[in-house]
Amino acid sequence: MGLIEGIRRQLRSIIEWENIGNDVLFELWSENGDEIKNASKLIVAPGQGCIFVYEGRIRATIIREGMIDLTTENIPFWTTISRIMQSFESEHKVGIYFFKRTEILNQKWGTTSPIKYDDSRYKIPVSLKAYGNYSFRIVDPKKFYVNVVGGRRRFCISELRETLINRIKQPLADYLAEAGYSYAQIDAQREEIAAAMGDKLASIFSTLGFSLTDFRIEGTSFDDDTLRRINRIADLTAEAQAAEAAGLNYSRVQQLEAMRDAARNEGGAAGMGMGLGAGVSLGNMMANSVATGASPPSRGAAGDAPVAERLAKLKSLAEGGLITPEEYESKKREILKEL
Repeated sequence: MGLIEGIRRQLRSIIEWENIGNDVLFELWSENGDEIKNASKLIVAPGQGCIFVYEGRIRATIIREGMIDLTTENIPFWTTISRIMQSFESEHKVGIYFFKRTEILNQKWGTTSPIKYDDSRYKIPVSLKAYGNYSFRIVDPKKFYVNVVGGRRRFCISELRETLINRIKQPLADYLAEAGYSYAQIDAQREEIAAAMGDKLASIFSTLGFSLTDFRIEGTSFDDDTLRRINRIADLTAEAQAAEAAGLNYSRVQQLEAMRDAARNEGGAAGMGMGLGAGVSLGNMMANSVATGASPPSRGAAGDAPVAERLAKLKSLAEGGLITPEEYESKKREILKEL
C-alpha cells in the first residue's frame, strides 16, 4: 500500500449504509477499509442498527437513528506516517456492522423430511410434512452477531431461514406426540399448533438474538404409506356404517361377502374351503343335536321368520351390493313360493 492510498483510507468522514440488498440482513461496512479517522460521522438511517467493533472487541451497539461521532486512535496523516514500517497500516482496526432492525415479513418455511409420530386415535404410524410462513426481527444485535453472524462480512435472510428450518422439526414432532392430535384433526387444529410452536420456538431463538413475530402453518400433507393406511380405515369405517344402517352386524356382512365370493368361484380353492367349512359347521350342529336329544334344524328353519322380514333383509343386502340383482330375484322367488 502506498502513502497516498494509506492517507486516503483514513480520510473517511461520513459512514452510512447504502445500496442494501433485499436479502441482506447483516453487513460489514468496508467501502474505505477498516481504519476510520477520529471524529468520523456515522449515520444510522431509520430501520437500521449498527455494531461498532474496535480492536477486536464490540465497543457499542447502536439501535437509534441519527448521526453519531466516532472516536478512534487513528489521527489522519500522523497515524499513517508513524506506521511506515507496518506498510502504512494502523493496528487500530474498526469494524462497523450494519443490520436491519425492521420486521422481516412473510418468510417461507417447510419441513425438509417427514415428521413421524403415532396417531393417538388409530394407533398407526403417520409421517407428516408441513409448510407455512413466519416473520421475525433482530432483538439482541450483540447476541445475534456473536452466535449467528460469527464475524462474517455479510449474513443474508435466506441463511437464517435454513437455521429456522433445521431447528423446527424436532419441537414440532415432540408437540404432536404430546398433543395427541389424530391425523383427521391436524388441519382443523393448525392455528392451535402454530401458536404452540411459536411459544416453543421463541425460547430457542431468543438465545440467538432474534424473535419470531409471527408463525403460521399454511398446509400439511401425509406420505403415501400413511395415506394408504388412512384410506383403508376410511373404507372399513364406511362399510361398518353401511351395515349398521341396513340393520346388519358388520362381521355378518363380512361372512356373507366371503360366502358370495366363494359361490361365484365354486371350482376354485375358495369354493372348496367354503364347502369344507359348511360341512364342519353342519357336523358340529348334528353332534350337538344327538348329545342333547334335540332334532337338528331343518334347511327351512330360516323360513320360520316372517316372510316380510326376510324380504326386507334380502332387499338390504341387494341395495348394499352384497348380492347381485340376479341373486336377489332368485332368492325372492324362493321366499315367495313359501306363501
